[in-house]
Amino acid sequence: MGLLTGDVLASMAVAMALFLLMVDLMHRRARWAARYPPGPMPLPGLGNLLQVNFRNMICSVNQLRRRFGDVFSLQLAWTPVVVVNGLTAVRQVLVHNNEDTADRPPMPIYNHLGFGPRSQGVILARYGHVWREQRRFSVSTMRNFGLGKKSLEQWVTEEATSLCDTFADQAGRPFSPKDLLNKATSNVIASLIFGCRFEYNDPRFLKMLNLVEDSLDEVAQFMREVLNAIPVLLHIPGLAAKVFPAQNALIALLKELAAEHRTAWDPARPPQDLTEAFLDKMEEAKGNPESTFNNENLYLLVADLLSAGSATISITLAWALLLMILHPDVQRRVQQEIDEVIGQARRPEMGDQDRMPFTTAVIHEVQRFADIVPLGLPHMTSRDIEVQGFLIPKATTLIINLSSVLKDETVWKKPFCFHPEHFLDAQGRFVKQAAFLPFSAGRRACLGEPLARMELFLFFTCFLQRFSFSVPAGQPRPSDIGVSSFAVTPAPYELCATPR
Repeated sequence: MGLLTGDVLASMAVAMALFLLMVDLMHRRARWAARYPPGPMPLPGLGNLLQVNFRNMICSVNQLRRRFGDVFSLQLAWTPVVVVNGLTAVRQVLVHNNEDTADRPPMPIYNHLGFGPRSQGVILARYGHVWREQRRFSVSTMRNFGLGKKSLEQWVTEEATSLCDTFADQAGRPFSPKDLLNKATSNVIASLIFGCRFEYNDPRFLKMLNLVEDSLDEVAQFMREVLNAIPVLLHIPGLAAKVFPAQNALIALLKELAAEHRTAWDPARPPQDLTEAFLDKMEEAKGNPESTFNNENLYLLVADLLSAGSATISITLAWALLLMILHPDVQRRVQQEIDEVIGQARRPEMGDQDRMPFTTAVIHEVQRFADIVPLGLPHMTSRDIEVQGFLIPKATTLIINLSSVLKDETVWKKPFCFHPEHFLDAQGRFVKQAAFLPFSAGRRACLGEPLARMELFLFFTCFLQRFSFSVPAGQPRPSDIGVSSFAVTPAPYELCATPR
């Protein structure tokens, strides 16, 4: 009986493998129509999963682009993927087909982390009611609490001043700015979310920042892609929690903070921050089964805003300071413009920006050169579309290579060099560039772009108003080659901040 059972099990395993292989081949044959984008030959069952380096995916994408062109395909297990490169193709996808490419691919892992179809946050939410309601709430709430107003501008400049005071405490000694920048930019978004700032040494604040960083690192894991591509594996008990411990721990911490907020919340008074505004919406939505205002969405939305609203800004500022110590001539020109327009007697204001074309060009060039989120976030087609003569079927995941636009050799004079003149005309006036897409484009463009622009200008000008930055004596010149994970960060470096 045992032998028979073993034979039966072996036969079932072989039959299942053959069935999966047949389904895979039929699936690919159906999709490999004459007008489907070319790509590398996939392996049965796995597709191209083993041919892509998920820790440095931009490198894999660029290598494949050289082989297959601006629009090419991948197969990640049973998930069809099309990668789009170059300004023309990217604009065709994100702008001209914005309604048909605004969806996100399903993320089965999040269902197994305790979140359902009505609890998706805003960044990774599917294109539909959940996303519309949560994005509308996020944009209107940020506007109500100061975006574009003096109140939020004051929060940013006060946080920049606190950070500069901490720089001054280094007394000209070499230090790494990375953690300090992260604390400062996180405090700006914390002011919006929680209505308060944290001291830089607050243990729970430090725990939150570490968990945000670790959860972003988990996004770049190979296992994440495997679980999304082969969701049947998620039925293995406890696997999702084991693969994503930081994301679980971050949500647990945010639950604690929300519970404390709820205790102090008074629905009779106007909301004091985004969390209270969300609690008000939850109260209004009681009994409405269509509402997306629930506890899970509160935690996910806060996690989304913390991740997008702090990490990306702090990384960009770390690049800005690195590029200033590597290009002291540019640093001096920015300081000269600051002295002429703002002086030393008052803090920078957003109203100064229009009179500071060189500084504005430098900030834009930092974003272009640093290219910190080279592949953006995945999109998905909601109907068949055509791109550069190729047919991309409905329900195809789209990877948008923003790096191929920010460093497009047909657009930029020196695409792989730091060159602020990319954003200046012959008279030294600032000029916008159509290929400047660090915030992506279309319906899923970054909702925090106005806040990010404000923070970058105010922090950067505050820094260079008060300090000159330099490579520490005796240390080698730092590299301007980034380290890839979910975001491209500068390699670890130190600098000296000398008061002006």
